[in-house]
Amino acid sequence: MDKESTRLNGKDLINVGIFTAIISVMMILISFIGFIPYLMPTYCIFMPLLIGIPWMLFATKVNKFGMVLIMGILLGIVLMLTGMGWYAMPLCIVVSLIAEFIMKSGDYKSAKKDILAHGIFSLWVFGSYIPIFLTAEQYWADRGSYGEEYIATAMSIFQPWLAPIMIVACFVFGVIGAWIGLKVMKKHFVKAGIV
Repeated sequence: MDKESTRLNGKDLINVGIFTAIISVMMILISFIGFIPYLMPTYCIFMPLLIGIPWMLFATKVNKFGMVLIMGILLGIVLMLTGMGWYAMPLCIVVSLIAEFIMKSGDYKSAKKDILAHGIFSLWVFGSYIPIFLTAEQYWADRGSYGEEYIATAMSIFQPWLAPIMIVACFVFGVIGAWIGLKVMKKHFVKAGIV
């Protein structure tokens, strides 16, 4: 493979931009369930599950190193802009790199590795919870407009023992979501020569 064919080009960046925008819109729509504090932890179920479909379509477009990493960085920026702080960015970068290496190890042609990569990549969803667990007092103080009852309920839900459960949920439902995405997008995978 020559050097030119391994470089990201305009088409690759457009694909990254389109799919990042789709995932960001889905993330914002799913976040409305957070109006009910008891449903806030379920982001770790619904986001990886539903985002699995566009992810798998994105996977048919990925054939060069860097595309997943750029998407992860952009999603980290979206999380920062929506008030989740900078904590999410390092996590987004790390899980994106791991997912990138998993896909690359299958030469960007392995559906199984794409599914596994989405499980790992889905851990970015937990980035929005990091400030809730690390700096809970400050996080909720900054959100006084939510109302005392909402904040008290949310603080009672987000106990330290919940964090590892949410992390595992991100991975498991990321794998399930990507598997569903593969079934839905099977003809695109065949056309792209991914097995």
